[in-house]
Amino acid sequence: MSTSSDRPPTIAPAAAARWEAAAPAASPWLHEEVGRRMADRLQWIKRDPQAWADWEPVRGGLRAHGLVRKQYPQAGVYVVEPQADRMTMARDQLARPWWRLGGPRTDFGPVPAGSVQMLWANMQLHMAADPQVLLRQWHEALAVDGFLMFSCLGPDTLRELRAAYAAMGWPPPAHEFTDMHDWGDMLVQGCFAEPVMDMERIRLSFDTPARLLDELRELGANLHPARFPALRGRGWTNRVETALDQHLRGADGKLTLTFEVIYGHALKPLPRAKVGERSSVSLDDMRTMLQADRSGRS
Repeated sequence: MSTSSDRPPTIAPAAAARWEAAAPAASPWLHEEVGRRMADRLQWIKRDPQAWADWEPVRGGLRAHGLVRKQYPQAGVYVVEPQADRMTMARDQLARPWWRLGGPRTDFGPVPAGSVQMLWANMQLHMAADPQVLLRQWHEALAVDGFLMFSCLGPDTLRELRAAYAAMGWPPPAHEFTDMHDWGDMLVQGCFAEPVMDMERIRLSFDTPARLLDELRELGANLHPARFPALRGRGWTNRVETALDQHLRGADGKLTLTFEVIYGHALKPLPRAKVGERSSVSLDDMRTMLQADRSGRS
């Protein structure tokens, strides 16, 4: 994917907005599994945040949220959910019982700028029509020297399904997913520092086409601008299931799909003044730079 554009070229913004509003208030199995694997990576990071934010944990994984809380039991938590139904579920599932006095706070709502030392975003970026806007929001929420932990799907995802649709002469079954090197470039463009990216492939097997399609509906929607633009007829599901049986059924009798999962980590560095004939620096950035300069001389 080229990073010269503000948007991934195969995501239709209107479709992305519809999915964001209509996505089920539930944590898909794959999101929980990816969240568990990402939580394992926290042991490599020698930083203990005083506060951290979970960006959309209902879709990103409620059990994964619990794993991060166990990793940082003394840290305050911000829970960000833009949709009312998912915020209600987040409050029901993640709020501390009223009888448990003391301990770290859990706040539900926007994150004040610069207030968290870690931002956790599991399986979000690949569904964003304008991911650089999302990266800017995460950067603003982080304190200087705080870190971002995120995961998303990569370009090898659903390669078997894409091949089956192409063989049938159908429009793409999903939008394209961004390569991890392009995510690294966007992090740097978004003023993050020291991005570290890695990936793995997870292969899921299904007994029936119906079960496979159910899993895909839980994970997301087709945001490709070239997707079929109208409603499908009654026989469409049967045609799809027949095609999946024909193209995805392996020697073991299972239907298999590949998911490429990208994991990313990056820091929010001290802001730097841009030097030119005329330079301007925000008041907050100037204060931060002056405070760091004083602490470096002390």
